[in-house]
Amino acid sequence: MGTMIEWQGRPVAFRPGESVASALARAGITRLGTTPGGLARGVFCGIGQCQNCLVMFDGRPVEACLTSCRSGMRLAPLPEGADGQ
Repeated sequence: MGTMIEWQGRPVAFRPGESVASALARAGITRLGTTPGGLARGVFCGIGQCQNCLVMFDGRPVEACLTSCRSGMRLAPLPEGADGQ
């Protein structure tokens, strides 16, 4: 598939050097899950400070805004109610 990542089983194209957050946003995916308080997760600060864009990759939470895309990455929202710690 070349330059593709996977979000909840859906293929998403990315550009070389692009962050996960950017690729998902270009694909129209802006809701990245739900906080423990029930609020929507998504990109807020874009610099990794707020950790609102946490997603699961390789069994651990990563900041989508700071994580570079690599072909074959499989990403998903944090488990329901998880705070990323």
